[in-house]
Amino acid sequence: MSDVTRLGILLSGRGSNFLALAQACAAGEVPAEIALVLSNVAGAEGIDRARQMGLETAVIEHRGLKRAEHERRVLAAVDSAGCEWICLAGYMRLLSKAFIERYPERILNIHPSLLPSFPGLDVHKQVLDYGVRVSGCTVHLVDAGLDTGPVVEQRVVWVNSDDTPETLASRVLHEEHIAYKAALHRLLVEPWVVEGRRVCFR
Repeated sequence: MSDVTRLGILLSGRGSNFLALAQACAAGEVPAEIALVLSNVAGAEGIDRARQMGLETAVIEHRGLKRAEHERRVLAAVDSAGCEWICLAGYMRLLSKAFIERYPERILNIHPSLLPSFPGLDVHKQVLDYGVRVSGCTVHLVDAGLDTGPVVEQRVVWVNSDDTPETLASRVLHEEHIAYKAALHRLLVEPWVVEGRRVCFR
């Protein structure tokens, strides 16, 4: 593995986790460089931010394309940029098994709950509706399921009695930015293996 790993970032929205990773790379906290920022949404705020930072960007909209064709185009862009790892940063597309097999155990995602609890969408509303006392975030390797990949890192956030989905989301997001760069750093610099549902560092 080279000293500096080339990352591909996939996003669909504002890209706050992309920004956290970009800042960590620039500061030397993560031994990586962002080779490509790609979105399936033309107006994604994260793409505009990436362009302002002078990063290589691409927009491949999924509307009007069959899933296989859209993924073929995304993979072509990622491959062309020389990406070694893919980090999902609010990428609102479920990746196929064929896509994942192109980058085995090299696709990373962050989810705003303590998985396996509350996968999918509307996470903070799910948390509040259920009445749990703690929530948090999970960084995991991506497999073919919905938020089911091996866990790399988790951080806990207490749920307050007066929380709304918005206030809880804000506190969880702060922890996401910490967890994502910490998890990526460990994966790139420490030996590790997947054992069952978790990543174990040696």
